[in-house]
Amino acid sequence: TAPPTTPPPGGQTPVAANGQLRVCGVNLCNQYGRPIQLRGMSTHGIQWFGNCYNPASLDALAIDWRADLFRIAMYVQEDGYETDPAGFTNRVNNLVDEATRRGMYAMIDFHLLTPGDPMFNLERAKTFFAAVSARHAAKNNVIYEIANEPNGVSWSTIKNYADQVIPVIRANDPDAVVIVGTRAWSSLGVSEGGNHTEIVNNPVNANNVMYAFHFYAASHKDNYRAEVERAAARLPLFVTEFGTVDYTGDGAADLASSTQWLDLLDRLKIGYANWTFSDKAEGSAALRPGTCNGGNYTGTSVLTPSGVFMRDRIRTPDNFPTS
Repeated sequence: TAPPTTPPPGGQTPVAANGQLRVCGVNLCNQYGRPIQLRGMSTHGIQWFGNCYNPASLDALAIDWRADLFRIAMYVQEDGYETDPAGFTNRVNNLVDEATRRGMYAMIDFHLLTPGDPMFNLERAKTFFAAVSARHAAKNNVIYEIANEPNGVSWSTIKNYADQVIPVIRANDPDAVVIVGTRAWSSLGVSEGGNHTEIVNNPVNANNVMYAFHFYAASHKDNYRAEVERAAARLPLFVTEFGTVDYTGDGAADLASSTQWLDLLDRLKIGYANWTFSDKAEGSAALRPGTCNGGNYTGTSVLTPSGVFMRDRIRTPDNFPTS
């Protein structure tokens, strides 16, 4: 395996290069007002794979993978936040601090999935985001993802949720970027027969807001790519989660479709986080089973085919504009 690589040329971390982010037009822009694309990895549920997120693994992500972004997936149900709000809030805060120490952007993912109605978790979301936004308000590298994958509900319901949660964050952190989930498992509505125009016609009432899009490359192909291309002309999009495999998170990595997807996202400067930086025994996991029981996370010998592919894509130079 290759030794750990040095930081980017000039030693500038992604956060040092880009500083406070903001939404300008349909793009995510850096401190110079220039469009950028952030590329990184998502955790799996921290209630299940907490042992995968430690100083050695985060060093590997920041230095060996040269990732810009670390998405922290905090499930609300499924033995997550609702079972121990204070404990999970502390775990998220600690992981944000670890990402910050390494100069990566940290995305706090309020990982609601089942039930798919975000209003079921409205009060929990207000409590959680009040706490984390107060704790990280002085940082310039925190992105808030307030609703992972709404499903079975209308866009107007999701917007109603967002219009109540975003002011809680803004009260503490007025300039942070906030990402809002979209209908049908954050598919812009496509997986339930809709499309992005429902959002264009009824956008969230806030600045510095982006909209989430998720895909699984073996399941979601040309019709989804065409919808992203159309939507990206009108809406600021961020792919906060995607897999190289099918929508179950398992199966073989479809590297042809994954390459088509990432080439599209690169061209449109749409940021992304891959699911997952974990050693779960499934095709979407980047780390081979058992990796998180050991101390080595660098190089390719510890990686699955999906992990090798993603490390290769993320390691390419960012070329962030610095003026």
